[in-house]
Amino acid sequence: MKTSIPLITRLGSVTLAIVLTACGSLTQKTPESNGAKAFKVVTTFLPITLFTRAVAGDCATVTSLIPPNMGPHDFQAKPGDLMVLRQAQVLVKNGLEMENFLDKLVESAGNTQLKVIDSSGGIATLETESHDDGHGKEPAHGDDHGSVNPHIWLDPLRAAQQVETIRDGLIKADPSCADGYRRNAAAYTAELKQLNSEISGQLQSYRGKTFVAFHDFAPYFAQRYGLKAEFLVDLPELNPAPADLQRVAAEVKGSQLKALLSEPQEGKRSFNALAKDLGVKVVVFNPMETATEEASRDPATYVRLMRSNVADLRKAFGE
Repeated sequence: MKTSIPLITRLGSVTLAIVLTACGSLTQKTPESNGAKAFKVVTTFLPITLFTRAVAGDCATVTSLIPPNMGPHDFQAKPGDLMVLRQAQVLVKNGLEMENFLDKLVESAGNTQLKVIDSSGGIATLETESHDDGHGKEPAHGDDHGSVNPHIWLDPLRAAQQVETIRDGLIKADPSCADGYRRNAAAYTAELKQLNSEISGQLQSYRGKTFVAFHDFAPYFAQRYGLKAEFLVDLPELNPAPADLQRVAAEVKGSQLKALLSEPQEGKRSFNALAKDLGVKVVVFNPMETATEEASRDPATYVRLMRSNVADLRKAFGE
């Protein structure tokens, strides 16, 4: 993962205090001030925001630290982000090194009362898979996601576990709305479990098949539905090496795939050129790291996008 060094880490303590004083009144990224609920929760990026909004309902104001049209790979912290954290009671994250910028940011915010909910707690994880770079060694960038693949939210049942962890954390931090958190979480996890049953039925006939995505976001999804996920590069911002292209070309030919899975935010010419050379299409599988502002406010976005992903995946298999 490409981790940007937050602005705050480059400032001395005296300079930081001046910057915060100057910028605090100017920042636009703060929870709604008019009629906002007193209990304030900050989330990191899209899936965590959707899950937290589903659980919080009317009990809390939920604000995303990362703009919804920006993924965690591209986030660079600003002084105004400290003010958001200073005003919050709870911070919810995905964990598994998906948000490597957080620790220093939280420390610099100095909010000793802030409760951090790691939604990955207790979830069975998969190791990051790295391919040989064609020179007899593993690529150095494979360490950016650590040794564990962080994309747990793309398995609906693991997503349900994340929702339950968020529920428990919010109840502990805000027991006054415990019934609301329980009720909201129960309704949303029921939707996720129904979604899982739906997807299982739709993909049953494809069990054992391989699909190819641009970057390594799909192993949890693949494991849940008995598929194999191949990928071109480890991280979305990377360009594939010749060895990557050769490996994927052999995989596509061997599996008789009809399409490669791209991502909404990625328009890689190398991927499109590979698809053209292989005589296959490019279809979209949305890993849900970004969305519009409107979509980020609706927890139903997760279910809608997963259904769309499955429809496009079936096209990749030739349906």
